[in-house]
Amino acid sequence: MHFKRVAILFLIFTTFSCAELQNVVNSLPNGGVGTDPTMIANGLRQALDFGIDKQVSKLTQKDGFYKNQLVKILLPQELQKVDRTLRDIGLGSLADEGLKVLNRAAEDAVKEATPIFVSAVKDITFNDAKNILLGPDNAATSYLKSKTNSALYSKFNPVIQNSFSKVGADQVWTNIITKYNSVPFVNKVNPDLTDYVTNQALKGVYTMIAVEEKQIRTKVSSRTTTLLKQVFALQD
Repeated sequence: MHFKRVAILFLIFTTFSCAELQNVVNSLPNGGVGTDPTMIANGLRQALDFGIDKQVSKLTQKDGFYKNQLVKILLPQELQKVDRTLRDIGLGSLADEGLKVLNRAAEDAVKEATPIFVSAVKDITFNDAKNILLGPDNAATSYLKSKTNSALYSKFNPVIQNSFSKVGADQVWTNIITKYNSVPFVNKVNPDLTDYVTNQALKGVYTMIAVEEKQIRTKVSSRTTTLLKQVFALQD
């Protein structure tokens, strides 16, 4: 399973030198007394592993985006007037289908593009381990985003483009734009939907990872393993 491959790469945490990890531990409250330095790295890895495996996997399912209000892709502002116009002229069903296929493309792309995490995280270093552990509820997710977003965009974009063809989004939106541009007196539109959906798909991925991270950080009951309990007790 691709999500498991991602988790394996997060074992890069454990390749820290003992000295690097010990410096992190020493800077924790009470000097990290009684704390195995590798435990911190493994705990952060496991938290991200859970976020990717448990939450991002939901996005790959049918309606993973479309019926998830946290990440549902809505129309960009430029196309909201297109939506209103279509509904005003009795083409509400076409407008609904246009919105749905954008979300379908994202669902399809995340499923196909998840292995990209494998190459995207290879160069991540975790010298910021203490800051991540003692940071805000989305610190690990934010760190991951800052290191992977550009690389993931460059990979997601062509996948989204291919997904448009696969789910029929390109045909639906060609039809929508053609009909809209044929309406008298409207300002014609030609949106870059590939770019828009790519960014929204990436946003959805990080949103769902952050959901799980926050659960683990703020709810002891969500720390379902001994390792998570031990490591995140340090930030309580």
